[in-house]
Amino acid sequence: MNEVYQFFSNYTEPTSIRVVLLSLLLALGLAQAVAATYVFTFRGMSYSRSFVMAMAMGGTIAATVMLAINNSIAAGLGIAGSLAIIRFRSELRDPRDMVFMFAAMATGIASGLRMYLAAVLGAAVFCVAAVVFTAADFGSQRRFDGLLRLQLPLDADEALIAPVLRQHLRYFALVSLREAAQGRMMERAYQVQLAEGARRGQLVHQLESLDGVQGVSLLLQEPTVEL
Repeated sequence: MNEVYQFFSNYTEPTSIRVVLLSLLLALGLAQAVAATYVFTFRGMSYSRSFVMAMAMGGTIAATVMLAINNSIAAGLGIAGSLAIIRFRSELRDPRDMVFMFAAMATGIASGLRMYLAAVLGAAVFCVAAVVFTAADFGSQRRFDGLLRLQLPLDADEALIAPVLRQHLRYFALVSLREAAQGRMMERAYQVQLAEGARRGQLVHQLESLDGVQGVSLLLQEPTVEL
């Protein structure tokens, strides 16, 4: 650790070419590590490849800005005024996306300020925390594997499908109920958690084989759609 600290401490001259290259390359590498952690821990339904690429490249931009400022108040005001002209219309739908983007930018800022040890340790702690929190399902009261939709006749109730659901599911909860097929059917939507070793195909097949059950669909959360 002492050798690593001494190595980073030797690169402190802001006018050195190797300092600029080290700052930019370190910012790029750390931002890519944050982006890779985001991809590894992603559990949503809509995956954006462009957002991941923006995250991986954002650290280099932040480092470039901080290197250009170089403790100059005038330069800082000029860059702040230039950036104020740019208007970003993209909206982050998930607060988790905002945190990851801020983490990628923070590594670039720390690298541009030549606080290399803080940049490396900060990125490492953040990535480890993200992986641990995801693996431990931190903050989740109950984890659902997907959404099950089906249609039942108006005179049928949940007792018709309950035995099949209990056979294949560890837990299921009704989340919506609405009329379908011009009032002749009732569409039910369940949040479901698959039982250990359960086969999704068998669940759908057995539900479709029940008399009166129509429109069975199972949408799982693991697969993602790349935009």
